[in-house]
Amino acid sequence: MALVVVGVATPATARDNYGAIAYSPDTRAYGYSYDSRSRAHAEKTAMARCRSYGGGCRVVTWFRNACGALALGDYGGYGGAWAGSRAAAERSALQTCAGSSSDCRVVRWACTSR
Repeated sequence: MALVVVGVATPATARDNYGAIAYSPDTRAYGYSYDSRSRAHAEKTAMARCRSYGGGCRVVTWFRNACGALALGDYGGYGGAWAGSRAAAERSALQTCAGSSSDCRVVRWACTSR
């Protein structure tokens, strides 16, 4: 008599990747992160990078398995947004910025690897 063991292969559970963008309207400094293991870690990294260039930083967008973008305009206007693709995140950031400023342009984008 033979013993037969049958197993079912299951895909490894993929972990989520997080990113964030922080910005200071006072100094116009920004920082970003991507492929962090948690939202908290992503925000902490983005804030630390932003603060290294100046104070008054705050997280303007965070994202999970996606992309984020920051757009800056004249007279202090800005917009942060996230979406499933770089292009969509940039469009959303530009639209948000355009609500309070003119001549908006994307100055930073980041995407997670998932």
